[in-house]
Amino acid sequence: MNVLSGQLRLKVLSLYNQANAGHIGCSLSCIDLMIASLICRKREQDTFILSKGHAAAALYACLNYTGEISDETLETYYRNGTALPAHPAPNQFAGIPFATGSLGHGLPIAAGIAHAGRLLGQDNRVFVLMSDGETNEGTTWEATHFAMQHKLDNLIVLIDKNGLQGFGYTQEVLGDTAAAETWQAIGFDTIEVDGHNVEALLQAIDRQAANLNGRPKAIIAHTIKGKGVSYMEDKLEWHYLPMTPAQYEQACAEVAERYSHKVSI
Repeated sequence: MNVLSGQLRLKVLSLYNQANAGHIGCSLSCIDLMIASLICRKREQDTFILSKGHAAAALYACLNYTGEISDETLETYYRNGTALPAHPAPNQFAGIPFATGSLGHGLPIAAGIAHAGRLLGQDNRVFVLMSDGETNEGTTWEATHFAMQHKLDNLIVLIDKNGLQGFGYTQEVLGDTAAAETWQAIGFDTIEVDGHNVEALLQAIDRQAANLNGRPKAIIAHTIKGKGVSYMEDKLEWHYLPMTPAQYEQACAEVAERYSHKVSI
């Protein structure tokens, strides 16, 4: 898993370097969450929604790994006419069922899919990956009450809790709306975990998926924005900045060193 974390990080860095685009730190913080849920635990009948759509490059890299997005298509990221824009667009790939990026929409959609599955008697799970800043949105809390009302224990909310959002530290903007205590108070079965420990994430997902007690699930994953690149880690500016050529070289060297000397893209 450590090698895969490195491989996907290098892929993400390459995409952002080619596009000369930002949102790098946001993608690096949630790679391990996607490995655990989208790559390792999502079944054919399940749905994965990346609600924090600004981390689209990480989603594209993962779908490239699973074979849904070809290498040739991946090379078109951020270019004119691409099927892989800065935020995920619908109707292109089965693994991207909805457009996301306007924050607060992913959880309501996920709750609707989970509810539909229950009404149809399906054995489906719905994973939705959110940012901690996104939990500021009012639609998030409407959806949590809907999920509780309809006993959607097939809904698994993954929160990328890196402590930073577009305008500062989440604690300083609207407070810690991603706190485990808050989600527990609503009624969600809630687990806190190291969001960069894939094995711990897999254990948390398996535990939540097996606990069909009529309560929706939340996994609060403590992460680091820009994880793997020293000059990006826990730095607000890497929510936005593109890399210079020198910064790109440094980032790739650090990821290769941290995750495996044999990592390649």
